[in-house]
Amino acid sequence: MAEVTDGDFGTEVLGAYLPVLVEFTADWCPPCRQMGPVLAALAAEEGDRLKVVQLDVDTNPDTTNAYKVLSMPTFMVFRDGEPVKAMVGARPKRRLLEELSDVL
Repeated sequence: MAEVTDGDFGTEVLGAYLPVLVEFTADWCPPCRQMGPVLAALAAEEGDRLKVVQLDVDTNPDTTNAYKVLSMPTFMVFRDGEPVKAMVGARPKRRLLEELSDVL
């Protein structure tokens, strides 16, 4: 799964052709680590309709603060350069897919 940074967030997320699911994550966050396989499977299955990336909140404070992310994991969906959906907390893949159905 791709990782994005403060430096390439504009290009990789805001300028993306597809909707982008960003996981705001941290190494010290157990629920974030738990979401790794779920997001990898989602990226593999929905790669033609959705781009999935991770952003480490500890090493990328500018983007984290710009979107007022306070809890990990936070998931945000961006479409056409704008955040269109936000979700907080780990969830099973089925539930995540259900919550993303309106943006796919």
